[in-house]
Amino acid sequence: MNVTIYHNPDCGTSRNTLALIRHAGIEPTIVEYLQKPFGREQLIKLLDEAMLRPREALREKGTPYAELGLDGAGVTDAMIIDAMLEHPILVNRPFVVSPLGTRLCRPSEVVLDILPPVTKPFIKEDGEVVIDIDGRRAR
Repeated sequence: MNVTIYHNPDCGTSRNTLALIRHAGIEPTIVEYLQKPFGREQLIKLLDEAMLRPREALREKGTPYAELGLDGAGVTDAMIIDAMLEHPILVNRPFVVSPLGTRLCRPSEVVLDILPPVTKPFIKEDGEVVIDIDGRRAR
């Protein structure tokens, strides 16, 4: 199965998502989007496939969100896309693309919706159980 993760290695959610993909026996294509930023068409396609409006994929914490005035009235989707292209850190992460769909994987276990069934136990790096010893999703 071909899977692509738009990854930020400094993000715990992104690291956990990558670990879940690998736990499913898949070695994904890893795109570190802060090093290799999105093109306009690529970002729009990713948002469309994930069925998200730009604001729904906009990261506020640790970004220039407020400084750019993205929290103000009258901010359009086009303005958000432009800001995301200029400042890729504004794109929330991680996005994962698989033949089963595209998701913004927050929380990381959302990725399980677009992977083959995983029944082996999995625990996040912070100790949270995602798949229990009986192979069931913990949530």
